[in-house]
Amino acid sequence: MLLGVLPQYIHAQGSDDFEDLRRKTESFARMPWGVLRNDLATFTLSGIDEAVGKAPLRKIPFSAIGEDYITIGGKPLTATVQLAPFDKTKHRLDYDGKYLIRIDHRAFYGDYGSIPKTSIQKITVVDHGDTLQIPPAAYADLHDLNFTYMQGGVRQSRDALYLSADGHRIYLYLFCDNNSGSYEVTWIFQDGHYLRRVLDYGFM
Repeated sequence: MLLGVLPQYIHAQGSDDFEDLRRKTESFARMPWGVLRNDLATFTLSGIDEAVGKAPLRKIPFSAIGEDYITIGGKPLTATVQLAPFDKTKHRLDYDGKYLIRIDHRAFYGDYGSIPKTSIQKITVVDHGDTLQIPPAAYADLHDLNFTYMQGGVRQSRDALYLSADGHRIYLYLFCDNNSGSYEVTWIFQDGHYLRRVLDYGFM
């Protein structure tokens, strides 16, 4: 263990504590100051404190949605996220006592501590006929994704594509409202290439 770095723990129901291996290294707060951070502040929950005075980006909302998929936009720009049941027989599962803390040697997001019910099977982003490649490692640790949430008795979705003012960047944003593991993730594409993701959790 590095000097000064203490493990984090989650208090579960009952008197159990288990180690939280998730880290904030990809969070909005760790983003360097600059154009990416400014853009993200306009639509992410984690950047809301920095949104004041910033012009909103062009937003493309979802066009179709189901229990296991969401499609955002249409021609010429569209993104589809497809879910599939989580098959525990195809993964290595590491536990702290009775709580799941790693899948395939990685901490994961969703209902942390429990075996996921669903995973992201595939993400497809097509921009003017070109398919933008996103590595599976950029979503392999994301589970139990909910595309909608309830607010004031109405089912809504925050999921969308956002376009930078200069036209060089596309942001695919998903928010998962989960009572035991809410998180938001943004995948960033610049000039037709995948750049990175920004991920924050613990909103509930």
